[in-house]
Amino acid sequence: MTVIIDTGCANLASVRFAFERLGAPALVSADATTILSAERVILPGVGSAQAAMVQLAERNLLSVLPKIEQPMLGICLGMQLLGESSQEGNTRLPGLLPFTTERLEVGQRPLPHMGWNTLEPVDHPLFAGINKGDYVYFVHSYGVAEGNLTLATTEYGQRFSAAVGRGNVMGVQFHPERSGAVGARILKNFLEFPA
Repeated sequence: MTVIIDTGCANLASVRFAFERLGAPALVSADATTILSAERVILPGVGSAQAAMVQLAERNLLSVLPKIEQPMLGICLGMQLLGESSQEGNTRLPGLLPFTTERLEVGQRPLPHMGWNTLEPVDHPLFAGINKGDYVYFVHSYGVAEGNLTLATTEYGQRFSAAVGRGNVMGVQFHPERSGAVGARILKNFLEFPA
């Protein structure tokens, strides 16, 4: 069973429906035992890093996240929550992966970065069957710089990580649940990622 961590964020239902469309029902839960016994875990998120950390603390989940050993995928803000800190409100994060999140420097372009952008993935199981130039849907104002954790990049005023990962922990800055067939393939790849 795939468990979607109940972060109190608005995209919980759409993420659950995306897995149901793949024939893989997912359970939304904030229960530590349920999360830690899941086959796979999704960390969703929309909104601000500060508000998400409050929600995680209220649900007693901050001590649970470091214990997750099965494949875990952070989505949008959920990807940023995998890092160590965010410029958004100077927020300390759980630190599952060694990166920081910073406000995008986009020149005259509007923020948030909202809409369809192309991916440039590396060779990684999460992006099996995904090609350079495939489009996915983004909504965000903060991002993660390219680095040795980067699994895919995109560009909006600057290049940045569209996905990061190491070992069992992965994150995508975009919304696969809103990214059509490409997003569905990425979620399917996650379901097939070796546990």
